[in-house]
Amino acid sequence: MMGNPVMTINLASEPFRRERARNAALVTACTILTISLIVFISLAFRERGRAAKLRKEIEVQRVELAKYQRSQARFRSVLGKPENADVFSESAFLNQLIARRAVSWTMVFDDLQTVLPYDVRLVSVRLPQVAAGDDPSSNHIQLDMFVGAEKQEAVVELLNRLEKSPRFGSAALVSQQPPAQNEPYFRYRISVPYVQKF
Repeated sequence: MMGNPVMTINLASEPFRRERARNAALVTACTILTISLIVFISLAFRERGRAAKLRKEIEVQRVELAKYQRSQARFRSVLGKPENADVFSESAFLNQLIARRAVSWTMVFDDLQTVLPYDVRLVSVRLPQVAAGDDPSSNHIQLDMFVGAEKQEAVVELLNRLEKSPRFGSAALVSQQPPAQNEPYFRYRISVPYVQKF
């Protein structure tokens, strides 16, 4: 007896494709995307926590600033009273005297002598303003002085020497006056920082 041949019929509308490799790639991509999402969510929560902490610190600083502003307003109201005006002006005057006494005028003129050219004459020096510095062994002074010279080049030389000196700083020429009938010199007003070491 003769057997019938076996027929295989493919009923699929498309031919067979390899789905296993594509599915593995999709699973890998989904896993990477899920891990990335988790990382981004954790970073977002961490930044949210930091922002909340920063907001709390800002609020604490704001409260402290408001407290200092209230204290300042209270002190201003006390100082602004007419009966306290004399005490305040006397205190400012005494502080100014203390600062000025800390300056040795002998040292000021000695240091000026080292930078003053022979053909420049020192006319006057205004009482300096003393500023508190980091170094307690020095006074920081802004000298305001008038000098006279027959030639303008001599004053340029003075400005150069002031700038190169370790005791003085960069000098500013505030004003100048030409010679007059009763004053044969060019007159210059110079402002220069000066550090006096003890």
